[in-house]
Amino acid sequence: MVPPAGPSPPNPELIQQFLSSVLSQRGPSALPYSEDTKWLIRTHLVSLTSAYPSLEPKTATFTHNDGRSGVTYNIPVIIWLMESYPRHPPCVYVNPTRDMVIKRPHAHVNPSGSVSIPYLQNWVYPSSNLVELVKNLSAVFGQDPPLFSQRRPNPNPNPNPNNPNLGHSSSAVSNSGYSSYPAYSGSSGSASPARPAIPPRTYPPSPYGSSGSFSRVQTDDPNEVFKRNAINKLVEMVHGDMAGLRKTREAEIEGLFNAQAVLRQRSEQLNKGLKEMVDEKEGLERQLQMVLMNLDVLEAWLRENEGKTRGRLDGDVDDAFECIDPLSKQMLDCTASDLAIEDVVYSLDKALQDGSIAFEEYLKNVRSLSRKQFYHRATAAKVRAVQMQSQVANMASRLSHYVSS
Repeated sequence: MVPPAGPSPPNPELIQQFLSSVLSQRGPSALPYSEDTKWLIRTHLVSLTSAYPSLEPKTATFTHNDGRSGVTYNIPVIIWLMESYPRHPPCVYVNPTRDMVIKRPHAHVNPSGSVSIPYLQNWVYPSSNLVELVKNLSAVFGQDPPLFSQRRPNPNPNPNPNNPNLGHSSSAVSNSGYSSYPAYSGSSGSASPARPAIPPRTYPPSPYGSSGSFSRVQTDDPNEVFKRNAINKLVEMVHGDMAGLRKTREAEIEGLFNAQAVLRQRSEQLNKGLKEMVDEKEGLERQLQMVLMNLDVLEAWLRENEGKTRGRLDGDVDDAFECIDPLSKQMLDCTASDLAIEDVVYSLDKALQDGSIAFEEYLKNVRSLSRKQFYHRATAAKVRAVQMQSQVANMASRLSHYVSS
């Protein structure tokens, strides 16, 4: 902190507003203090300015002995999107300029410049994206920069001790023309005994810029700080809304993909069912054609034999059917005898239930009829076998005739 230029002391309300503005900033221009300590820092500074009104808080850039400062630097990187992107992570390389050297060893950058951070190792499709990748790169490189500038010979080996380099965006408090950590000596109005003056420390020039690039204390207007803070807040809100909207849209797209897969599966099932129905329809049409052909044959046979049977209706019914060969006549006789015996056995069962026949006579008749029925059935089976052989031989002769022709 430096004494105010004017004779009048600064307004305490303006000081409190200034402290609230700079300590509540977000984004690249935010002060490097942790969020849980900013309120305590504000309380300390407000108490200090209330006790010593000649002190005024300002923000400036402080440079450490090793040349580090709070200035944001751009680390050149190259991001290659391979043919497997976005299902696989991209390839990231640090591309140092002629004045930069890769830090060795580095936890996430090998000597060839290849970058390996947890976000790349845990890449998940489709949620992972390039924006989050760059944010993670900024966070990792902010904690441990992978590059540093090569030191050049200093043209002025004896810098002026009264004009050291300042850096590191922090709220510094001073009461003299040189920069230091909070010091409370000088014209502060304190009644404490005088202490020996501490000579100012000399700092080497910053390797990231010219020797006097950070020697000037930068002061911020409260209105400009408030305006910049409001813009950063709006940008942060917009980014948050965009991230939420993107997650919502990704969930909707994933749901649509799942619904598309289900619809595709159902479409395949419907096509399969439709094909089966078409095949069944064709089979039924073929059967219908066969039935119609048989119907035409039967109708033709009826028309042909209708006049022949008119004069025979008064005769024997058995004469209405004529067998074409002796085997057919024998099969007809065996089948008729078998069915007749079946009817007789049924009648005997009814007579036994009604008590019209004795049980011994029933058993005797059933035993005799069963023996005859067995004989007729055996004969019919043999006749059927002979007829089958005859049909097979007939079909074979026809087939050989067709092949020879």
